[in-house]
Amino acid sequence: MRSAILIIFLFFVSILSAFAQGLNHNFLIGDDANPWPPYTIYPKGIIKIDTANFSIFGLSRKMIFFDAQANISNEMGDILFYTNGCWIANALEDTMQNGAGLNPDPVVTQVCTPPSALPLPQANIILPFPGDSTKYVLFHHGASQADPFSYPLVFYYSVIDMSLNNGLGAVIQKNQILIQDGLNRGISACKHANGRDWWVVILKHTSDTIYKVLLTDQGISNVSTQSLGTFHGRNEGQRSFSPDGKKFAYRYISGTVGNVLEEVRLFDFDRCSGTFSNPKIASWTSAYGSLGLAFSSNSKYLYTVSNFDTLYQINTDTSNIQASMQVVAINDYFISPVLPHRTSFFTMYLAANGKITISSGGGVVDLGYINYPDSAGLACDVQQHALPMPCFVVGPHVNHPNYYLGCDTTCGPCFVVGINEPGKHDFKFSLSPNPSSGAVKIIYQLPQNKSGVFDLYDITGKKVFTYTLPPWSTLQHFDLSFLSNGMYHAVLTSDGYTKAEKLVLLRP
Repeated sequence: MRSAILIIFLFFVSILSAFAQGLNHNFLIGDDANPWPPYTIYPKGIIKIDTANFSIFGLSRKMIFFDAQANISNEMGDILFYTNGCWIANALEDTMQNGAGLNPDPVVTQVCTPPSALPLPQANIILPFPGDSTKYVLFHHGASQADPFSYPLVFYYSVIDMSLNNGLGAVIQKNQILIQDGLNRGISACKHANGRDWWVVILKHTSDTIYKVLLTDQGISNVSTQSLGTFHGRNEGQRSFSPDGKKFAYRYISGTVGNVLEEVRLFDFDRCSGTFSNPKIASWTSAYGSLGLAFSSNSKYLYTVSNFDTLYQINTDTSNIQASMQVVAINDYFISPVLPHRTSFFTMYLAANGKITISSGGGVVDLGYINYPDSAGLACDVQQHALPMPCFVVGPHVNHPNYYLGCDTTCGPCFVVGINEPGKHDFKFSLSPNPSSGAVKIIYQLPQNKSGVFDLYDITGKKVFTYTLPPWSTLQHFDLSFLSNGMYHAVLTSDGYTKAEKLVLLRP
């Protein structure tokens, strides 16, 4: 299995920029300062995510990660900055200016004092500041009491300005208190229907309340609450918006070991008003509670974990989600050669290539993934411990929203010009090199969850080449050396939108 996965080891992050495209195409891994030979070469690593694959690299990076991770890249896939809940690192892997000392809670300070990381999934998330391409907002929380796994009492935000410090960025506002209350672990975000602003949500513990924060070009413009009608406890599992922004789900857990009630709670979401409605619940009992939850890229299927050993698929388009639940994988109890630990089912992450990664609760050197999450039943193809890591990992999880969700004009105008406006879509379409001797690279952005077609026409209007572009893809390479020298029209089509560019083929 290990020989089937390509792992290339490099020393500098800058060398890796060509392997990924987009804000959410990087996943940082590694939770120990020392390698574990003979199974690893580097103590840490990075997963570069392109349109179809995972490319895994070893790195000697300073920051370690447990469950908490937020990172953001530029449109070309180059990492801008990242955090593990303790501090913020810049692109050179050093502490960003004013980036030390996140989450000034006593338990967080204690956990982070020896170089460490927060063991809290979805404890931070990074959003572009609406209307300002140089600024970003990091929403984050720590813990309370003497337990790093306990619920937070404060919800913070910090603002990063990437125009400062010679482009490496600086934190211009840090640990700004947003909410002081007993809260559940985990932060989720969904783009507003106007295509510019953001909804950020966090659950209040031991209640049926959810906090909703609206981030606009004026900053934090509103903090409100809503009763969901579903009581939740202090520490729940993962929560997520669907990629199309129309649904929201979270995990509920209660009981004691041997008799645990587990539930998936699914809601409709209105991106215009930020309102949750139409709750649906699927419930079951197990010996141990679990955390994992993730939507498929087409937003139809929801995957969840039970007992750390059973993976379910739920059809969210049905009225009875309980009846739609089906088992798509049973853990095979593979033992990682390091320590050793079992590669269990723990947290999940919908990656930019449309696949869903599966982490383990204990320290292992392999991750699993769901190969075709948009497919029903066993056709989703769960691959257990199929991604060997170059380093030791414990519950790795990165928290990315759908940065590319477009505008919905049903509740008002779009603020982002060219993104899903009626009759128009900004494909960000480019061809290179141009002129070309035959080898051509195209970069593009398709409408959300839509496939596309790349067509090439000669000067007479005859179609000479066509290729179907899969959803979520952003990059393709073509060999057009079979065509004659001359001018061609390259046309990209998706969801009723088109974009054309000229291409010149010129061979000696």
